[in-house]
Formats: sequence, structure tokens, C-alpha cells
Amino acid sequence: MNKNLIVLLGPTGVGKTELSLRIAEQFNSPIINADSRQIYAGIPIGTAAPTPEQLARVKHYFVGHLSLSDYYSAAQYESDVLHLLEEELFPKHDHIVLSGGSMMYIDAVCRGIDDIPTIDNETRQLLLDKYKNEGLESLTQELKLLDPEYYAKVDIKNPKRVIHALEICYMTGRTYTSFRTQSYRKRPFNIIKIGLTRDREELYSRINQRVEDMVQEGLIDEAKSVYPLRHYNSLNTVGYKEMFRYLDGDWTLEFAMEKIKQNSRIYSRKQMTWFRRDEEITWFHPDEGVKISDFIVEKLGL
Repeated sequence: MNKNLIVLLGPTGVGKTELSLRIAEQFNSPIINADSRQIYAGIPIGTAAPTPEQLARVKHYFVGHLSLSDYYSAAQYESDVLHLLEEELFPKHDHIVLSGGSMMYIDAVCRGIDDIPTIDNETRQLLLDKYKNEGLESLTQELKLLDPEYYAKVDIKNPKRVIHALEICYMTGRTYTSFRTQSYRKRPFNIIKIGLTRDREELYSRINQRVEDMVQEGLIDEAKSVYPLRHYNSLNTVGYKEMFRYLDGDWTLEFAMEKIKQNSRIYSRKQMTWFRRDEEITWFHPDEGVKISDFIVEKLGL
């Protein structure tokens, strides 16, 4: 296999964007985004999406190409990325950079994802209506009855996970757990995984500052512009949930900003817990650019 996927991953705020650009430029590669929120249009500030200047430096895929109302999943991402690599990118390039922090999206491309049935529109709308009318607590109790094994594992505060599991139960008459075989799929290309990490205090300081910068750059106005769409899953994420509480008058701006910082830090810990289980990742500090470059060159045999 002479085709290579260079995967640059790490927690939110660690510094993936600029380093991914430098690596892509060095190896004459486009960048495939692996951030599940940056794929949506209209929310570049709150998702820390690449700027127009950064997008001009290197060709990016899966950045701002979906509507906020679009349904998208890790399984769809896996299919779309593999098709893009096979049909368009690897015929032109030997090395491709994939960069982001969405754990399931990265695993879907590198390892494969279970063959979960596609949900029809009727079932999806039924569950969305139930969520809107009855609330998350009602759905979690229903999941506890229909699939107690998955209920014991899932983050019951995450409506996307709970709703999707119930969609499968409704669609198939089987538990969601029965489809989760977690089988590893060999890919027809080499995968080089580079993880970026910082000391916790350093990372938290960067996260806190980034929230301050987002507000200065216009996060409040961005949240106002998408407020009518707040019920979509694409906006059920850190940054917008808290800003919506501010816009509702429930929280002060200062408190909302502190909650964004806090929830971002919590998410970064979840990311690192997930990534640390993957023994294929070689870890570096983001400032070790030369060392990272030398590592990639060695792995590529150049």
C-alpha cells in the first residue's frame, strides 16, 4: 500500500488547525476535516472553523458544506470520506491529511463503524417529535426498557445518542446493542496517527482564552442568527447551548461564558480519555513541529 492517511488528532483547543496546515503544505496534501460541528455552515466562530485565509492556503473538505437542518452521522461520514479518498484524492495524492477531534468520526474512517441500519424519515421525525414534546427524561426511560444494556453505557444526557438508539429499536424491533459488534476493518491505505497534547493547565488556559476570543469575534451575533434553529441537533453543542440560555435571559453573559469554558474543558477530558485508549497514536506537543515532520517522513519512508 503506497497511499497514506496522516491523521492529526487531539482535544479541543490544543492547536490542531495551524499544524495541520503546515503538514498539508509540506506533503502537498488537501485536508479532510474530522470535526463533527465544523461540517455545518453558518457557525464558523463557535466551532473554531478554519478562517477564509486558512481555507485559501490548503484545499479543505467537509468544512461548512451541510445545512444546520441536515442529519449526519459517523456512519455517513465514514462512507463519504472513503469514497472521496478512493475516487478523488488518492488518485491524485499519495498522502492525505485528516485532522480533527471528533472521536467517533476518526474511528469510523480508521477502524470502521458497525453496520447500523439507516433510519427512515418517518421514524426520525417520530422520535424528534417525542423528544420535543416529552423531553429527554421520558426517552431515556423508554430506552431503559427497550435496551437496558445500552442504557447502562450511554451518556443519558446526550439526546443524540439516546434518540439514535431508540430509532434503531423502533425500526428493527431489536436492541441497538445487538448491532454494536465493534469489528475492526482493514483499510487499503496506511494510517499514521499523530496525537497532540499539552499539560492540563496549559490546555485549559488556551480553552479559556479561545472562548474570550470567540465572543470578541462575534459569537453572540452568530448565536442570534441561528437561534430560530436551536432545536436542531447540529446546535446541541458546547458554545451554542450556553449562548441560547443567555439569549433566553436565563443567564448573564459572564456566566454563559464561564459555562462554555467549563463544558469545553470537560469535553477535552472526554476526548483525551477516548484517544488514550488507542495505542496506534504517537503523541507530541504541538510546538514540536520539526519532530512531528521527521516522524511522518520516517513513517512514509521518504
